Amino acid sequence: MVALNVAILMLTVFGLMYARAPALIWTVTIGVVLVGVSIAGKLNIVFLFFCWILYIAAVLFVYLHQYRQRYFSKPLIEFLQKRMPSISESERDAIEAGNVWWEKELFCGRPQWKKLLHNPKPTLTPEEQSFLNNEVETLCSMINEWKVFHEDKDLSPEVWAYLKASRFFGLVIPKEYDGLGFSALAHSTIVTKIATRSPSAAVNTMVPNSLGPAELILYYGTSEQKKYYLPRLAKGEEIPSFGLTAPEAGSDAGSITDSGMVCYGQHDNKEVLGLRLNWDKRYITLAPIATVMGIAFRMFDPDHLLGEKENIGITLALVPTTHPGVEVGTRHIPLYLAFMNGPTRGKDVFIPLDWIIGGVKMAGQGWRMMMESLSVGRSISLPALSTAAAQSAYLGTGAYARLRKQFNVPISSFEGIEEALGDIAGYTYLLESCRTMTAGAVDLKIRPSIVSAIAKYHMTEMARIIMSHAMDIHAGHGVQMGPRNTVAITYFAVPITITVEGANILTRNLIIFGQGAIRCHPYILEEVNLFATPDSPKKIKALDKLLLSHIGYALSNVVRSFWTGITGGYLMLSPVHGPVAKYYRQLSRMSSSLALLSDMCMLILGGNLKRKERMSARLGDILSQLYLASCVLKYFQDQGKKPADLYHVKWCLEHCLSKIQIAIDDLLDNFPMGWLGKILRALIFPWGIAYRKPNDQLTHQMVKSMLEPSELRDRLTQCCYIGNDHEPLRKLQNAFMKAQTVDSIWKKFQSAVRHGTLPLYGSLESKMQKAVHAGILTQEEMSLLREYNDLYQEIIRVNEFTFDLQTVVK
Repeated sequence: MVALNVAILMLTVFGLMYARAPALIWTVTIGVVLVGVSIAGKLNIVFLFFCWILYIAAVLFVYLHQYRQRYFSKPLIEFLQKRMPSISESERDAIEAGNVWWEKELFCGRPQWKKLLHNPKPTLTPEEQSFLNNEVETLCSMINEWKVFHEDKDLSPEVWAYLKASRFFGLVIPKEYDGLGFSALAHSTIVTKIATRSPSAAVNTMVPNSLGPAELILYYGTSEQKKYYLPRLAKGEEIPSFGLTAPEAGSDAGSITDSGMVCYGQHDNKEVLGLRLNWDKRYITLAPIATVMGIAFRMFDPDHLLGEKENIGITLALVPTTHPGVEVGTRHIPLYLAFMNGPTRGKDVFIPLDWIIGGVKMAGQGWRMMMESLSVGRSISLPALSTAAAQSAYLGTGAYARLRKQFNVPISSFEGIEEALGDIAGYTYLLESCRTMTAGAVDLKIRPSIVSAIAKYHMTEMARIIMSHAMDIHAGHGVQMGPRNTVAITYFAVPITITVEGANILTRNLIIFGQGAIRCHPYILEEVNLFATPDSPKKIKALDKLLLSHIGYALSNVVRSFWTGITGGYLMLSPVHGPVAKYYRQLSRMSSSLALLSDMCMLILGGNLKRKERMSARLGDILSQLYLASCVLKYFQDQGKKPADLYHVKWCLEHCLSKIQIAIDDLLDNFPMGWLGKILRALIFPWGIAYRKPNDQLTHQMVKSMLEPSELRDRLTQCCYIGNDHEPLRKLQNAFMKAQTVDSIWKKFQSAVRHGTLPLYGSLESKMQKAVHAGILTQEEMSLLREYNDLYQEIIRVNEFTFDLQTVVK
């Protein structure tokens, strides 16, 4: 009876903590339970007295606000004030840019899965699907990627004209401005398909729709700027470019030295108030052919012509490239890809103030404008390129491994090749899941700054792994350049995606968790803002309330982590039943662990956490893998929970959980306080390692579905441009389909050779003739085998060139 009463008391306390119950519920529930065990129980009087003292002390602490604020909160605030990170103006703009979405649910430890699953399935409209099936297909058929890459170093004039005429540069510009008004999902899918044909064409297409001035004008421009520029951009009458990166301002883009001085000058033969700009930019996509440049610069008003403020801040302006003093035209060579990229410079370029994007009222708002636009563009462009690389490899490399024989067996049957194919298959499913869910978020009118950073970093890194595996599998066939090579140009393109829109090292180490912790945490951002205000009784009162809630939140995370740890998460609720229900539980468990670890790291390190980049990166890895796993579950749900997907789904989820295990292990192995790291490990993983990477059997089953025709294979490669019978991918696909019929014939033929019924030596043709004569093959089987062999020889062939490498011989 005593044990039962103690258990009731402890479970009540733990249950209230676990549920994050409000203070009033705590007070009433604990009071009732204490009264009950005091009357009915046979507890030791000392223990019971101790429980009542703790309860009364807790009640007084919670409800005697003035005493708590004076003797607890104020000293705590003074202590924390020294540990709070200082946030610069540019950091604040970056942190506050965009919106938080599902990642906040994951960060706070109690993801509401039904909320995610109830989001509408991202779907193309009939108009968007028609454009993909017709205009995009036509565009891809017009591109000779080898000629673009090796000879012309540019798209053909006919392709440029088609891009403009078909309004590829106005995919997201609303119809009221003569654009196509497509969704983010359509934008992403179109870029993905183009990229499977030509990465250079994809980049030239995506930049005007995501990182160019169009989006900035659409969201921030004046009505005059919208009416003038948006129709011209949509119809390709203007080619846009946006200049941010400078020689001394790369990843630290906020440190740009390009300047704009407020002054009077001549414009249209009139003296007007404007800006004298000087800039030196590089790595600017479309700059060599741009007709209008968006320029980021620091705006200064030394003569106070606009007001008292001298350093107005980063500002964005539109400048025609024909304007006096503007220099464009020279090119960079980004890993020999042909998309237009180059420098731009401006010397004493005078522009009127109404060329500022959004007008004078938006002066100094440029950094926030760029960060918000980047959060949208980064959700679409690089995820699309990464998915294109994956889908091309899934289709082409999978087929090649299935067809290519060594030692008389397909190389896909070798376990080393199968392991590499497993990564390609699993990552392709992950990438498609992440692409559709992230683009879908944009279509929900969310500007997902943190999610876009997660997608940018992890999707480009997965694409890098995929293309490395693809090159390993194709081996010599992948190394020899030429029109027959289906992997090399994409292989060259991948490092570019790693470096642009925020270098991956920076994104992982500083942005994902650094920005995520402040935006996603339920209390930190408000606390940081309050700590930055002058001391006052109002500040103490507000912080006191916040800190009390924060303490309750932290204690709840401790209890949740402990409970989910000792139960293995198996008692948690799942929104679904069936084979994936356990993964929802495990992800909820790790979400609680992330909430606990985040609070502990911020408490111990305070503002120093942003300088502990490895810790920040590992915490970011946990958040990222939770998001990627969520994408897989949402995609699986949206596709109707098809049984054929299960091997891919399980592989992806086990992969994500194993990555979380590694990130937590690395974090706790290097925790600033070793003893605390051991305690946290015991709380989170009391039974030792909980997650391991997908096993060989699961990988084998997943790869099997990659190597045979199926609805899943078609769906995961639906964005691939295959082309006509002369295209290498089409030849691979044709041979792949024929192999399903020819396999049994080939095995029968080879068995006869092995058993000596047919000669070991001689041409294939002569042996087939003898096989027909001996009754081993029929005439029809010989014809099928001959046709297949001709196709096989064609796909394993590599190009040969004249000595000057200018003309393809074969």
